[in-house]
Amino acid sequence: MRTSRLSRETERIVNALSSCRRTSTRSSLRSYAQNADTANSNATVNEAGHEVDSELSSAPTSPGKEPDASHPSSKLGKRKRHTTTEPTTSTSIPSELRTIRRSSRKAPKLSSEDGTPAQRKPRRQPAKHITGPNDNLTVSPPANWEKVYAATTAMRKRVLAPVDTMGCESLAEDSRSPRDRRLQTLVALMLSSQTKDTVTAAAMKILQAKLPGGFCLESLLTAEPEELNRLIEKVGFHNNKTKFIKAMAVILRDRYGSDIPDTIDGLVSLPGVGPKMAYLCMSAAWGRDEGIGVDVHVHRITNLWGWHKTSTPERTRAELEAWLPKDKWHDINHLLVGFGQTICVPVGRKCGECDLAKLALCPSAVASSPVKKKRVKKEVQIDRENGQVVKAEGVKVEEDDVGVKIEAELESDGNVQIEALAAEDIPVDENAKG
Repeated sequence: MRTSRLSRETERIVNALSSCRRTSTRSSLRSYAQNADTANSNATVNEAGHEVDSELSSAPTSPGKEPDASHPSSKLGKRKRHTTTEPTTSTSIPSELRTIRRSSRKAPKLSSEDGTPAQRKPRRQPAKHITGPNDNLTVSPPANWEKVYAATTAMRKRVLAPVDTMGCESLAEDSRSPRDRRLQTLVALMLSSQTKDTVTAAAMKILQAKLPGGFCLESLLTAEPEELNRLIEKVGFHNNKTKFIKAMAVILRDRYGSDIPDTIDGLVSLPGVGPKMAYLCMSAAWGRDEGIGVDVHVHRITNLWGWHKTSTPERTRAELEAWLPKDKWHDINHLLVGFGQTICVPVGRKCGECDLAKLALCPSAVASSPVKKKRVKKEVQIDRENGQVVKAEGVKVEEDDVGVKIEAELESDGNVQIEALAAEDIPVDENAKG
């Protein structure tokens, strides 16, 4: 059976590759290449200049005699294959090994267009948009906006909201200097981000009481980050806010003469301060209304009213500033934040209690569900007209927004019903059940 040199060489390479690990290092590949070169150098070349395997050329032959035809090496030795082979050097590596080495490396991610390495996308940073070409808008005021504003103001006067007593504008200490009050107002706004007013107010009270030397810039500069973080741990994202407050204190000392900036651009340049905080701080700390502070309540409610269709608070600000009178820029945030905390809440809006729904001024009003009646069982004393006091067991009490109805089953009189009796007028036994 004839066996060509090419098939023998191929079998030798396959056997060598199968014995190598798939995850071979560069050093092992280099050593294999050197061994392959050594094996190739052992090959001999016959008189005609054709390369012959060293095992075939070493077959024993007698002088003056032809090689035995039955010997396999003699048959292979007679064949003259005119193949051109390139000399191998000590640094050459077979193509199979080069493929393995390339696959072991982590190939760079290529773009699908021109094959060049794709650039990694930069990390997205929150935008601090203040002015732009879209801010110079010409917007017509919504129809009946004055009636909507007046009705909302009337509702806000009837219901007290958390922002009325614990808003960021009212958290600064009156006993401090104007500079310290401005700083406290700014810090309160920074803490209020994604935090309820009650939690923000509590954190401000802790800072005012626990910071050495009082709540001032010098105390913020000397306070350790761990201690400051512990004092404000109840607010949302307190770890990031601790870093922002410490960095802000250094900037105020080095750039603004230990006071807060008196411009919108300066306030927005501080870490952790966005457009809403900047406009509210400018109005509360410096007494200048240069824009509308639009938070989630203002953005959500004005879109529910149909005043505009915007997707971001900054777009809402631009739309409102285009037509809303400037004397209402300061009040609209406080008005709608309280309205959103009490009646037009984010989940489960109380449209049944809203005057705008009753006056058909809100296009987003939904039909209110009927008042749910609570049924409880109590033990009460019923004073009858003839002066006789009867104690009834298992009395059913039904409460709603009108009054209280009591149904008592008595052995002598049957069912007794008292209608529209005020809750505080019911003589309830202190040891009553339920």
